[in-house]
Amino acid sequence: MTLPDPGTWGPMLAIAAMAVATYLCRISGVALMSVIPLTPHVRRGLAALPGSIVVATVLPLIERLGVAAAIALLVAIGSMILRRSELLALLTGMAAISAMRALGF
Repeated sequence: MTLPDPGTWGPMLAIAAMAVATYLCRISGVALMSVIPLTPHVRRGLAALPGSIVVATVLPLIERLGVAAAIALLVAIGSMILRRSELLALLTGMAAISAMRALGF
């Protein structure tokens, strides 16, 4: 059995389907959190969530990109600890990975 050719509407249908899926994911989080009591344990878990997401996103990149990415991440983290500026951390991390790449790492 062959599927019909979506023609020019195919990309539009795919974008619409992704938009609906994104909306449902976001609204389901709001709906679920409206029935979960915010105990201290839940609050601690929610507070740790952004860090967990960053680690889950960055570690596979470091594994793929190697030593230069790891050093750039450490430089950015150090900058963030010292100065508490996201923009400065981003710039120092980018400068570090650029320098490491220029040096052949």
